[in-house]
Amino acid sequence: MTSIDLLVQEWLRLDKNPTTRSEIEKLYADQNIDELEKRLRNRISFGTAGLRSNMEAGFSRMNDLTVIQASQGLCMYLLDTLPASVSKGVVIGHDHRHNSERFARLTAAIFITKGFTVYFYRGLVHTPLVPFGVKRLGASCGIMITASHNPKQDNGYKVYLENGCQIISPHDKGIAKSILKYLEPWTWDADLVDNNSLCVDNVKEISDFYFEELKELSHHREDNASSKIKFVYTAMHGVGTQVAKRAFEVFSFNPFLSTKEQEEPDPDFPTVAFPNPEEGKGALALAIKTADENGARIIFANDPDADRFSVSEKQKNGEWNIFSGNQIGIILASAVLENYNAQGKPINKLAMLASTVSSKMLEKMAKVEGFYFEETLTGFKWLGNKAIDLNQQGYEVLFAYEEAIGFMIGNIVKDKDGVSALVTFAELTVQLDKRGLTVSEYLEELYNKYGYFVSDNSYFICYSPQTIDKIFNKIRYGENPIKSSELNYPYTYQLSYPSTLAGYKITYIRDLTIGYDTSKPDSKAILPISKSSHMITFGLENGCILTLRTSGTEPKIKYYLELSGKDKAEVKNELHKVTKGVADELLEPEKYGLVYRTE
Repeated sequence: MTSIDLLVQEWLRLDKNPTTRSEIEKLYADQNIDELEKRLRNRISFGTAGLRSNMEAGFSRMNDLTVIQASQGLCMYLLDTLPASVSKGVVIGHDHRHNSERFARLTAAIFITKGFTVYFYRGLVHTPLVPFGVKRLGASCGIMITASHNPKQDNGYKVYLENGCQIISPHDKGIAKSILKYLEPWTWDADLVDNNSLCVDNVKEISDFYFEELKELSHHREDNASSKIKFVYTAMHGVGTQVAKRAFEVFSFNPFLSTKEQEEPDPDFPTVAFPNPEEGKGALALAIKTADENGARIIFANDPDADRFSVSEKQKNGEWNIFSGNQIGIILASAVLENYNAQGKPINKLAMLASTVSSKMLEKMAKVEGFYFEETLTGFKWLGNKAIDLNQQGYEVLFAYEEAIGFMIGNIVKDKDGVSALVTFAELTVQLDKRGLTVSEYLEELYNKYGYFVSDNSYFICYSPQTIDKIFNKIRYGENPIKSSELNYPYTYQLSYPSTLAGYKITYIRDLTIGYDTSKPDSKAILPISKSSHMITFGLENGCILTLRTSGTEPKIKYYLELSGKDKAEVKNELHKVTKGVADELLEPEKYGLVYRTE
């Protein structure tokens, strides 16, 4: 194993940024070996959303050097696998975070050195504009510098290939190998993008095309224009405000009421600890205040890069209800279905998708209504690529979602888009109002039609990867793992999953870390497996489905629970019992030092 001294020397040899150089120099002078190990021992790798980490010195972090190295590896991978990649070009965009523009400029500089046409979006853009640009321009690749809804100290590097989708295997592995071949920086000149003939700024043109396609999703512009509903919007200190305003104009809505304290891009996110609408009333407090002061009953929120979308509605008792991602998903799916049926198209050609940890309610809707439905692994890299596969089979994939408030509507992009979700939901709200229905009442109608599907999704924070491995291996192999003596046994230890949870018998197990699935004749999982992340699903005798997984972008153990039935109160009580069992029997937060999610 390389000594920490050599790793420090290698960093200082390669890094030309005085700030990050001095970070490593100080850590070394202080002999802070633990921190140096964390920063230098392992390399930042492609996860659920490309590269993502906090911004500081080290091979495992987001900084000038790792961005340059990632760009070089990606550049050479494209040259090796896509002969026309230089002329097809790459699309590069960035959000408002600290260092985002610099990372984007360095990325562009790398591609310019190899003669690529670079479509460089000057100014701030929302993430969906990058995959849209790839589609519109026929580019070989798109790169978005963003950390989405992560805390302010983080940044990320999101990659889309020529199909406009996020990367999946084998491309992620191929790019990772390519990065390791090209670690010596080709250039540190971030000013190469200025006045270079290879660098094209066509962000206005691409934005115009984006909004033209967005307009096609609108079916009731006259009703939108005459509606008296007051909508409140928050961009969470991100890039969404201007895009959302233009989207409202395209759909002929009256302007929304903006949450003033959060409407301008601010990389420090001063009013929220976590700029994520999923975090609940704490994150939405200012939007709720704005709505209450203005007599509005609907709040829309985008996350900072505007690819996610959240909805809240004031109930008749004065309380605010924040809809879950699953609830928004089923409401949007129903809206898409209504619009599709109104066009008289064949229902068997319509397809919708959801991630495997999302509600099974969309699957039930598909069975009742007759359209095609399929599940994928978590993340829009899987949903987007599956949508393309189904398009090639003759299906129209007009909706896909994951419970983490990510929604794809129509064919604008094969990725989540918080802006198309925003205006589609707003238009539905107007139509419901014409029928005399609130959003909550409409959701109740859907429950009555398809059954009550009650979810409980949350997480525990754990900063130790070793502890996370220990917890999942305990679930998988038991407290005291036993090595198997069987010849050709496919797993490291004898499997010893629990047989019950919260008093209910476990009837089904799928473990996508090791490729185990009890529902298959050979117990081999069909969904793709990933040895680098944990994901275990249990089915209980009462019909409850539980999935435990690690996050690809944050130090979290996430759990997803769902139970369906005819009596909402009974389902909620039963689900609460299972939720308690997840903590007490499986995750044991006190024993392992886990921190429960707090608002």
